[in-house]
Amino acid sequence: MIVVAGEALIDLVPQGEGEPLPMLLPRLGGGPYNTAVALGRLGAQVSFCSRVSTDAFGEALLAGLRAAGVGTGLVQRGPEPTTLAVAAVGADGSAGYGFYAQGSADRLFELPPRLPDEVRGLALGTCSLVLEPGASAYEALLRREAGRGVFTLLDPNIRAGLIPDAAAYRSRFTGWLPDVSLLKLSEDDAEWLGGVPEGPAAVVLTCGADGLTVRTRGGLDVSVPATPVVVADTIGAGDTVNAALLCALGARDALSVDAVSSLGRAAWTEVLSFASRAAAVTCSHRGAQPPQAADVPG
Repeated sequence: MIVVAGEALIDLVPQGEGEPLPMLLPRLGGGPYNTAVALGRLGAQVSFCSRVSTDAFGEALLAGLRAAGVGTGLVQRGPEPTTLAVAAVGADGSAGYGFYAQGSADRLFELPPRLPDEVRGLALGTCSLVLEPGASAYEALLRREAGRGVFTLLDPNIRAGLIPDAAAYRSRFTGWLPDVSLLKLSEDDAEWLGGVPEGPAAVVLTCGADGLTVRTRGGLDVSVPATPVVVADTIGAGDTVNAALLCALGARDALSVDAVSSLGRAAWTEVLSFASRAAAVTCSHRGAQPPQAADVPG
C-alpha cells in the first residue's frame, strides 16, 4: 500500500473570458489529493491521510477519493471550512494560485498512529508542509515513517505566496532531505530553492515541454522527452507524475532506497516515459483529471 499525506482542497478554475470576471468552476484538488486519486486510477493500492472538512466540499472530496478506489480510513474530519485555491491559467496552460486557507480543516492535521505494516511508500508535499500547525505533524510523519524504512516521496510543489519566510523554509526543506527517498521537483521549484539538491536516492526534475530528468545518488542522469499533447491546462500534471513514478517503481518492486539506487538507464527510461505519458493525459483536460490506467498510451 502507498499512503499519500497532505491537503485536500477545492480549486476554483476560470472558465472562458467572462466579464468583468470569468466564471469559476469548483474542482476537487490539492497536490496530495490529486496524487492519491491518480494512484487509485492507475490501479495502485492507496490510502489518503489528511484532515478533511465536514462541509459540503469535504464530503465531495471524500466521494472523489472513494470513486478512485482510494482508502479513507486514515482521514481525520473537522468542522472547519475547506481550503479554496483560485487558479489563474496562463496562455500556455500554466497555472498559478491564490489561497484561502486561514482556519481551514487541513491545517489542523494531527500526527496519526504508526502506519500499517503493509505500507510500502509515503508521499507528501505542497501546502501541507508549509501551513502550521499541521505542517509540523506532516513533518513528524515523514521522519517517523522514513526512520522505520518506508520509501518516501517528497514533492515540495512550491507556492511562494504561502511561505512568509523563504530562508526559513529553505532551511527546513534541506533538513527533510535525509528522510526523503525520491524527490520530485519542477524547474520552477528548483529555481526557487536555489538549485537541484543532493541527498535523496533519486531526484526527478520535470521540465514542462522539455520532458523529465532523473539524477540518482550513484551518478546516473537520464532524460526523456515530453509526450506531445494539446494542453488545456497543467493543473495536476506534476501530481500525476508523482503517482506514475510510484506506480512504475512499485511494479518493478523498487520502492526502496537500495532498489531505486540500483535501477539502470533502461529501467529509468521506462519509468520516466510512463510518467510523461500519464501527465500528458492530465494536461489534455481542464482541471486536475488524472488518467485511468487504460487511458495512458503504451
